[in-house]
Amino acid sequence: MEVRRAKTSGFCFGVSLALEKLDAEVEKHDTKIATLGPIIHNPQVLKRYEDLNVRCLENAEEANADERVVIRAHGIPRETETALSESCEEVVDATCPKVKRAQLGIFNMIRKGCFLLLYGEKDHPEVRGLMSYAGDKAFLFNSLEELKKFPLSADIDYCLAAQTTQDREEFARIDEYLQGQLQEHLQVLNTICNATRERQQEAIALAKEVDAMVVVGGYSSGNTRRLADVSRAQGCLTFHVEQPEELSEADFSGMKVVGLTAGASTPRSIIDATEEFLKKL
Repeated sequence: MEVRRAKTSGFCFGVSLALEKLDAEVEKHDTKIATLGPIIHNPQVLKRYEDLNVRCLENAEEANADERVVIRAHGIPRETETALSESCEEVVDATCPKVKRAQLGIFNMIRKGCFLLLYGEKDHPEVRGLMSYAGDKAFLFNSLEELKKFPLSADIDYCLAAQTTQDREEFARIDEYLQGQLQEHLQVLNTICNATRERQQEAIALAKEVDAMVVVGGYSSGNTRRLADVSRAQGCLTFHVEQPEELSEADFSGMKVVGLTAGASTPRSIIDATEEFLKKL
């Protein structure tokens, strides 16, 4: 069976940078290391750091005074970062630069008096961080339909932003709707990162020319789930797995060409193993 692999599948810049920072701290061997939340959304990567005695904290209060704590790639809320700096030896910020730019952009818009309209997932850690920069001047929504139920005011200036891994095409539809409703009372922040756009475009293109798509990456990874979503939206049979062995029960009978892509937090070794698994079918 032929396997067509997306060119930009796997680690994005922000993930690579976060892991480089964590690796550098681990190699120092001069203090205990912890991360506040999973450094990225991939269970195999997290297991590797667990084996290196890197603790994964659920909240800032769990940090010990003798630990160096690395902030996850998704970022954390402002108040959590403040609490963390008061409870541990040192804070190392491994927030993705694109996420940090979104945080500061939102903060600046709020200071100018805007009300934030944020397109994102309610329980995603990045979204919790972004919302913290707006305080109570924000509305979070996960679809255009949900946004349309929110009462907009002609007397308020709004700022539209998105979780960095959201669907760019859906964001464009949301932007168009709000432009029609608010006109000069709307400011738009382009916070969806290029890596997300490139991966989604490749997944869409592949899905249109193959018999099925395989998307590899953590089930808790938002950008990976959206790769599977945009693939399915093309009417293509799509499998989202974390490990190639999960494909053992999938039915590929009669298929000649399968597409393969992966989330921005999926290690190359797992993508390679999945490609080899598919080629042997």
